[in-house]
Amino acid sequence: MFVNKNFSFKGIMRFSGGHIVWLTLWMTAAVGFTEFLHYLKFYGFKVPWLPVSVIGTAVAFYVGFKNNSAYDRLWEARKIWGAIVNSSRMWGATISAFASNQFNKEIDPSELKEHHRRFIYRHIAWLYALRSQLLIPTSWEHLRQNRLVKRTAESRLKTFGVGLFSDETTKIELKHYLPEDELEGLINAKNTATQIIHQQSQDLNNLRRENLIDDFRQMELQNILNDFYTHQGKCERIKKFPLPRQYGSSSLIFVGVFIFLLPFAMVNVFHDLSAWGAWVSIPFSVLVGWVYIMMELIGDYSENPFEGLGNDIPMLALCRTIE
Repeated sequence: MFVNKNFSFKGIMRFSGGHIVWLTLWMTAAVGFTEFLHYLKFYGFKVPWLPVSVIGTAVAFYVGFKNNSAYDRLWEARKIWGAIVNSSRMWGATISAFASNQFNKEIDPSELKEHHRRFIYRHIAWLYALRSQLLIPTSWEHLRQNRLVKRTAESRLKTFGVGLFSDETTKIELKHYLPEDELEGLINAKNTATQIIHQQSQDLNNLRRENLIDDFRQMELQNILNDFYTHQGKCERIKKFPLPRQYGSSSLIFVGVFIFLLPFAMVNVFHDLSAWGAWVSIPFSVLVGWVYIMMELIGDYSENPFEGLGNDIPMLALCRTIE
């Protein structure tokens, strides 16, 4: 996740500089075509500025709606992981306090400490398993798109995304925190994170049978586990249900239509200023087009907060914090 106050010029160019190239080529070609018609003394091809400006205003509102929706998904994901942090603290404190020798004086202190260790370590394994499951690409994310978008996304993963870390992070952590007799079965489960919580619940039953907790304490601990189920379900809802594609995809089409018409309208505005006014319109058209492209890209790369890119939730940092 980006944490600097502002983006550097180099960072902005790495994010959207490639679009400036094709914008410049298109604006130059459009102005050249218009000037060629003027050279032929054909003045009938004119696109008035007013309808194009109306289209630009409508597109800005539409892209703004999409960006607001994308931000809502991103912020909701961050709130969920904030709740996971808080519930994790509750789990660690409660399991350490509730699982005690109050009801069973015969329990060895080292054995009791091992119970605490097993519950807390298994929870840390759940964090890494959940993170790993949320990073699996879906069909609407950038890693599953056409060759150019996929290659760009892969490059960004390596530059400022999860590609900065080893792909084996989750597997390594699970080996550290899951008991050997549980490891293979849990890793091979269809939903490893869910099965880890299920195993925690089964171990609570074992604590009750050993009389290390009473019914009330078991119920309170189970409620915290239920909170983890809720947090996981909320994450999976965001991951597995995209921003509705009629909103996510249409904005790109509208931005494309506006950029297509922009140079033909802009050249007429600048053409009357001076003999070279038409060519002066090119950098201004590129600038306006780039602003709209940036708005579209920001929303597009923010709508999937568990994609593993630089705009995403810093799940690994949060897992380390909890750990």
